Amino acid sequence: MNTPGEIAKNYLAVGKAKAQLPLGKMFLLAVLAGAYIALAGLGASVASAGAESAGAGRLLSACVFPAGLTMVLLAGSELFTGNCLILIPVLHREVSPAAFVRNLVVVYLGNTLGGILVAAGAVYSRIFDLFGGGMAAGAISTAAAKCALPFGIAFLRGIFCNLLVCLAVWMAMAAKDTAGKVAALFFPIFLFVLCGFEHCVANLYYIPAGLLALGDPAWSALAEDVSALTWGNFLFGNLLPVTLGNLLGGMILAWAYWAVYLKEKK
Repeated sequence: MNTPGEIAKNYLAVGKAKAQLPLGKMFLLAVLAGAYIALAGLGASVASAGAESAGAGRLLSACVFPAGLTMVLLAGSELFTGNCLILIPVLHREVSPAAFVRNLVVVYLGNTLGGILVAAGAVYSRIFDLFGGGMAAGAISTAAAKCALPFGIAFLRGIFCNLLVCLAVWMAMAAKDTAGKVAALFFPIFLFVLCGFEHCVANLYYIPAGLLALGDPAWSALAEDVSALTWGNFLFGNLLPVTLGNLLGGMILAWAYWAVYLKEKK
């Protein structure tokens, strides 16, 4: 197993390689990551749709959703939230701030496309017909609840979320075998879903899926209060504060580990 100090040193090379990816490859890998996270969100929704209570549904979702980061890390792709750790080589002056921003912007755009494509595929393939339309009602209510969050609460939940996501990436780097990586990343992701924290890339699936499902009269009739579910609330009431919170949370963790293990070695 790699020690935290070894992880920090290893991430200097990992982050530098991510920042130096050609734009086309970077974007394509980001589309894949967005799709992987979206597929995990879809699977988590299927698992929880038939649950007898909200608590049981949340627990089932938390058990399934770590599949997303597992695919991202093991298959190789670029995830906006995890890439906040590139701040480590930036602070160590091995990656320029401009290259860091370039990576985050391109990866965010790719993640967006991947998430929305899976959302559209789930809606138009009628997967939401499962459980007598219960899947559709759940997707719409989940999206509406996310859009109804106050800005500050969404921001704070975003901070906590990416502290855990970046911690999952960090812990996975401690392992030297596949099973160890999967086991290490599972629990931080499990906790963020269980606690209801907000992940911008996951929301690029959940909220568009709810908005698209709302357009089907049969499905929209199953939903209750959907007044908050609009594209404007999605973009500015949820996605903006959650993205900012995710950025801050990830960078806090990156700065902390750089300061502890690498700062004096510049």
